[in-house]
Amino acid sequence: RVAGCVGIMMTTVMGARSADVLSRAADLGVAMQLTNIARDVGEDARNGRLYLPTDWLLEAGIDPDAFMANPVFSPALGTVIKRLLDEAARLYARADAGISMLPGNCRPGIRAARLIYSAIGEAVAMRGHDSVSHRAVVPGSTKLWLMSRTLLAARVEPQLKALPALPATAFLVNAVLSTPVPALTFPVIAWWDPRSRVMPLLPIFAKLKNNDRAMMGRPTVRIG
Repeated sequence: RVAGCVGIMMTTVMGARSADVLSRAADLGVAMQLTNIARDVGEDARNGRLYLPTDWLLEAGIDPDAFMANPVFSPALGTVIKRLLDEAARLYARADAGISMLPGNCRPGIRAARLIYSAIGEAVAMRGHDSVSHRAVVPGSTKLWLMSRTLLAARVEPQLKALPALPATAFLVNAVLSTPVPALTFPVIAWWDPRSRVMPLLPIFAKLKNNDRAMMGRPTVRIG
């Protein structure tokens, strides 16, 4: 949900608010977070953190507590990391459909981030999905090559554009869609000022905050 929130916020600031583009933005955020998790399995475990799904570990015959006590790589763990990267790859493909719907001047930067992050997953795979003994990195030369690819049109599967949001991120998409864009109350802010795109986020933040407070029995907050 955290990763999806980043994608939602960035897309809203870029001026895109349709359900399709917001859903694909959340997909990209989640894909990037899954890539981070796959890359940092060893580092996280040595710091007392485990983000791999425990049910996947158990299915692979791995005791999560035993792994945390002695974080070493095994072929079974490699299958779990591969499974995570396969899921990320599926979401990257969905995200490509959303990037194509962004304003033209925003696409290259987001496309570059998508390509570089997916390359991290490819680097993990090249090491036999061992991200415990080594930490995969993408060389600067590879990053430059990937950035050059942002000038090319990505292959997009049209049917992926209208897929519903992931269950875990649907509430974020709904929060944006159900919040009307408020009229700017600050005449000094012109249409070309970045603040004109950031201001509409404030009531969305308030709505999500009030949802959290309502679940915890706390008073709501008001913006504006």
